[in-house]
Amino acid sequence: MKQLHLTVLALLLAAVSASSCKKTPQGNVDLIPDSVAVEAVAKPVIYQMMTRLFGNKETHNKTYGTMQENGCGKFGDVNAEALKGIAELGVTHVWYTGVLEHATMTDFPAAKIAADDADVVKGRAGSPYAIKDYYDVSPLLAADPANRMAEFIQLIERTHAADLGVIIDFVPNHVARNYRSDVRPGNVADLGETDSPSEQFSTKNNFYYLPGSFQVPKDQNPLGAEKAPGEDGQYAEHPARATGNNVFNAAPAGWDWFETIKLNYGVEYGDSGEVKHFDPMPETWEKMRDILLFWAGKGVDGFRCDMAEMVPVEFWAWAIPEVKRQYPGVIFIAEIYNPKIYHAYVQEGKFDYLYDKVGTYDALRALMTGKGKVAQIDSALKQSVGIESQMLRFLENHDEQRIASQDFAGDAWAAIPAMTASAALGTGPVMIYFGQEVGEPGKGLEGFQGEDGRSTIFDFWGVPEHQKWMNNGKFDGAYLDSGQKALRGFYKELLTLSRSNPALRDGKLQVLPSPSDKVYAFLRYAGNEMVLVVLNFDRINGVNASLMITAQVMEACAMSTKGAYRFEQLLGPAVKGNPSGISAERWLSEGLNLMLPANSALIYRLGAAAK
Repeated sequence: MKQLHLTVLALLLAAVSASSCKKTPQGNVDLIPDSVAVEAVAKPVIYQMMTRLFGNKETHNKTYGTMQENGCGKFGDVNAEALKGIAELGVTHVWYTGVLEHATMTDFPAAKIAADDADVVKGRAGSPYAIKDYYDVSPLLAADPANRMAEFIQLIERTHAADLGVIIDFVPNHVARNYRSDVRPGNVADLGETDSPSEQFSTKNNFYYLPGSFQVPKDQNPLGAEKAPGEDGQYAEHPARATGNNVFNAAPAGWDWFETIKLNYGVEYGDSGEVKHFDPMPETWEKMRDILLFWAGKGVDGFRCDMAEMVPVEFWAWAIPEVKRQYPGVIFIAEIYNPKIYHAYVQEGKFDYLYDKVGTYDALRALMTGKGKVAQIDSALKQSVGIESQMLRFLENHDEQRIASQDFAGDAWAAIPAMTASAALGTGPVMIYFGQEVGEPGKGLEGFQGEDGRSTIFDFWGVPEHQKWMNNGKFDGAYLDSGQKALRGFYKELLTLSRSNPALRDGKLQVLPSPSDKVYAFLRYAGNEMVLVVLNFDRINGVNASLMITAQVMEACAMSTKGAYRFEQLLGPAVKGNPSGISAERWLSEGLNLMLPANSALIYRLGAAAK
């Protein structure tokens, strides 16, 4: 059922990337090509959870606390009730973050898994992006660490039973310094196993080797609290290997990804720049493809590919079709921050979706914090023309600050217009981060990450506002206050509407002229369905807005310039005095006058008025 749905989606996405976009008579971007069958396109809604935090019931929250002191969520904590509550939000996929085995300061003697050297582990729990074994899952997440893979397979089955797809991370650019797979298939050579460390670069090597010995940074945790337990600066590595964030010397800084080593995809880095050696195929390519196939074979429906732009697009152009040949419904999401290569990673690299961070997220964040103008949204849209349906939009994830934190907006309700824009501007996916829907502020000095408005990915921690919804595993929201229940209701209403309404799910976009720097309005239309979305980003003041429309926009939307239109409100507060309809002639000549409450989002369905 889910596999068939994803297969159809993958085929439609291929059609989108192969077709061309056009200009409307007004010059606005027509973001959905005519060649796509509108009624068949689905809009993924992704719920990301930091799996070790999601089901944690412990509230102790000691800085740098151990797993025994601060607790740790398990695969089994994501039970049927949790998945039901997630699905109720309108979600289609769950991104289980931190599933693969990664370096950690915790040992598991019964499972024969030793703790890693504290010098190259960030936080007590460790970074989920310092992968220690690509063929295994984290023992931190298992009730019985020796039975961890079976517990994860059961989670996949529960998720599918809830009619939700499973996404996990694929971390292609780097691995933990202590990488060693102890459960890989018998016919698989380990990463680095056949390397020649005497060669700094070779296409037969999986890693880059450097002269001298690796030097642990003196300040290993510049972001966080005091020196972490167990750090002694004695970690030994000779010869040194290049650090994950392209640091090609033996002494990375504390700000670098010093806990990781970079994988070699056949790109030689030097004074002359980056020289590609792809013929014959670098040995790393096949090993990484086989890892993807391994997890797809376990029932994983998609991969969020960490720092995909640090891996050559040529690898993706080969590997993604290789995987989809066997598993055509599997989706690939690229974490990418360089808009100049967006199109290449879709059209050449074959990604289904890209992060819309350096673009829509940045524009919306600026508006939410009172520093932006709505024209920045238009600028963001222009950089994704032709691949709009592949842009994944969000306001929170594990890397970004919580909306409710003082480092961001200071109020979870500030997300109302921005989240509506994220969900309603296009046909691409929308994502929320666990706890976002109840206003989690990310408070606390957790350990390595420090007090920075984020929920830690490095340490063991409880997430207080999310725990109110979790209610000791019942996931019934019993301890949420009325405001949190209302906020969760908003997310449920918006996300469900974004998928159920044909215009929001599948339709084309026409942006209307903005009456001010804080008001943004647009039309979405598909067939006979049309909606008007109006957003007021002014968090303090209500606005009387006059929304103009032109005959050219009406023509592009197949609207008649004669007759009248009635409005049916689909989202937002009912505002006394706002019209229930307008004649086309009046809209063209005088504009549509609406009262917009402060920090609001209004969505109306437009229909022909009865004669």
